[in-house]
Amino acid sequence: MTDVTPRVFQTSGKVWLKDFEFGLTGLTVRKTGARVPYSPSVLKQVYAWFAYFFSAQRIEPATPHFTITFSPERARPWYLIWAVSRAAGAKYVKDAALADVVMQFEDATYSPNDPPTRIKAGAKLVNFGARDVSKTNVSRASAAAFGHPLAIDPTTHIGPAVEKSEINAAHDGRIVQCPTQPIPGRVYQRVIDNRMASNPDLVEDLRTCTVGGKAVCVFLKRRQVTKRFLNTNTDVQLARPEDVFSPAELEQISAFTREIGLDWGGVDVLRERTDGSLHIVDANKTDMGPPIGLNLPDKIIATCMLAQAFRTFVRGPRA
Repeated sequence: MTDVTPRVFQTSGKVWLKDFEFGLTGLTVRKTGARVPYSPSVLKQVYAWFAYFFSAQRIEPATPHFTITFSPERARPWYLIWAVSRAAGAKYVKDAALADVVMQFEDATYSPNDPPTRIKAGAKLVNFGARDVSKTNVSRASAAAFGHPLAIDPTTHIGPAVEKSEINAAHDGRIVQCPTQPIPGRVYQRVIDNRMASNPDLVEDLRTCTVGGKAVCVFLKRRQVTKRFLNTNTDVQLARPEDVFSPAELEQISAFTREIGLDWGGVDVLRERTDGSLHIVDANKTDMGPPIGLNLPDKIIATCMLAQAFRTFVRGPRA
C-alpha cells in the first residue's frame, strides 16, 4: 500500500495551523484558549495518537464510496469520526447539497443546530437530535432508560455526592458531603461505586461507542480510585458489547441514545458494584477516541468495527 503521509498533511495541514497556535513551550487551542505544555507525558500521548492516525489512514476504505459533510463545523483529524467515516468509504464534500450524509458536528455541550437549508434528496441526517449533552440532560435520560435516578438534590440528600461541571469533558468532578448549597453551573449526582471486584483500588468505566442506537464496542477504562474523575487511565482494554452487557442492558443503552437523540457517539457507563445496576454519567457526540492507553492493534480493530457499523447505519443493511 502506498505511503499516505504526504497526502494526509496536504489535506489537513491547514487545519492544524488554524486550530492550534504552536509556541516554544506549549500549544494553545484557539477555540477554547486552553494551553497544553510540551511535557513528557503530553508528548508521549501525542506520539501515541500520531501512531494511530497514520495506521488508521492505511485502512482500505469500503466501496462503493458515499459523500459526507459536517455542519456547522468540519470534523478535524483528531476526532474519531474522521478516521471511521473514511474507513467506511465516505468522501468529504463541502456543499451539503452534494452530500449523502449530513452530520451535525460541534464540539459543544449545547448545539441547537438545524440541518442546512439545502440538502440532497434522501440524505441521511446524523446527530441533529443530539442538541444537549449537559450533565443534567444526561442524568434525565439515564433515569428514563435504566429506571433509577442519578441526579440528587444537594440540599436534601444526606451523605456523599458527586459535584461536577454541567459542561461536557471538563473532568472536574469531586466528592462533596450533603446536604450542601448548590453552586451555579454545577450538577450533583449519586456516587456510583464502580470499583473492580478483582482490584478495589481501581474503578472501571465502560466507555461504549454507539452507532444508530446500537452498542458497537466497549473500552474498559481502569484508573486509580483517587483519580476516578480524571482522564488518566492505568489500563484500557477493548471488549465486545455482548461480553460486557446483557441483552436487556444493551436495549437500555439504546433507549438512552434515543432519549438524548444520539445517532453517533460514546457514552460512559458505570456499573454499581453492590447491585450490578447501570448508570450513564456522560455522553459525547464528538469523540476523540480511541483512548490513548489502548494498544494500537485494538485501536485499528475498534475503528474497523465502528466503520462497518457506521456504513450500515447511513447506507442500509446491504452496505
